[in-house]
Amino acid sequence: MRGSDAFQEDAQHHLAAGDVPAYMQALGQGARAAASALRRANTHIKNQALEAMAQRVAAARSDILQANAEDMQRGRDNGLDNALLDRLALNDQRIDAMIEGLRQVAALPDPVGEIDGMSYRPSGIQVGKMRVPLGVIGIIYESRPNVTIEAASLCLKSGNACVLRGGSEASASNAALSRCLQAGLADAGLPAGSVQVVATTDRAAVGEMISMPAYIDVIIPRGGKSLIERISREAKVPVIKHLDGVCHVYIDTTADPAKAWRLPLMPKRTAMAPATPWRRCWWMRPLPIFCCRSWPGPMQNIR
Repeated sequence: MRGSDAFQEDAQHHLAAGDVPAYMQALGQGARAAASALRRANTHIKNQALEAMAQRVAAARSDILQANAEDMQRGRDNGLDNALLDRLALNDQRIDAMIEGLRQVAALPDPVGEIDGMSYRPSGIQVGKMRVPLGVIGIIYESRPNVTIEAASLCLKSGNACVLRGGSEASASNAALSRCLQAGLADAGLPAGSVQVVATTDRAAVGEMISMPAYIDVIIPRGGKSLIERISREAKVPVIKHLDGVCHVYIDTTADPAKAWRLPLMPKRTAMAPATPWRRCWWMRPLPIFCCRSWPGPMQNIR
C-alpha cells in the first residue's frame, strides 16, 4: 500500500501539468492514507505536532507577512472592498493569535475515545457511545487565511485528515501557512497528507473536491450564502452547513428600548477580529424582535 507522502509527490506532478482532476484525486488519496495513521496517533503525538506547527508559524512570521502583503496588493488591484481586505489582512497580532490558537487546541482534552451514554440492556450487556474520527474532512472557505490554521488544528486534534481549500484572494498567505503546517507534521513524524492545502486557484478544484466520496467523508463549507448553496446543491459528499444565521433577540418588557435596539446594530457597525474557535463574529440575521403586548410604544419610535 502506498504511503501518504507518495501521493503528495503525484499531486505535485499533476499540479505542474495543470491536470486539476488528477491533482485533486492525488490529494484525496494522500488524505485517505494519512487518515489511517492519524486514527492510531495518540494524544501526545497530536499535541506535539500542534506545538511544532506553532513554532513553525512563529519562525516564518516575516515570510507569512510578506506573502500576505502580496495578497493584499492583488486584492486592491482587483477592487476588493475594505471589509474583504480587512478579513484578508494579517499582522503581528493576528499571527500571535494563530500561534496561541494552536497551543490552546493542544491543551484541549482529546475527544477521540471518549465514551458516554453507557447503559445496561435487558440482556445484561453494557452499551454506550464512543467518539471516533470521521476520517477525511474537506473544508472550503473564503478570505480569512487564519481559517487555514484553525481548521487544520481542530481536524488534527480530533484525529481527522483534512483537505483545505481557501479563497483565491488568500492564495499566497495560505501557501506560506501550508508550509508551516507541513513542517510541523514532519517534526512530529506524522504523514504529510494529514493536512493538505489545495494549491491551485482553479475553481474546478472545488467541483472535484465535493465529488470524491471515495476519499472525503464530509465537506464543511464556510463562507457566504452563495458558496454554501452551491456546495449543498452539487456535492456528492455529505455536507455540514449553516447557511442562514439563527440568532434572535428577545426583549423583555423591563428592558431599556433604546439600549436594546443598539445591541443588534453594534456588531454590524464595528470591525470584528478574525473568528477563532473561541471568538466568533456574530450578528442578528435576520432581526426578529420578540416583545410582550405591554411593550411601551411602537417599534418605530426606537432609534
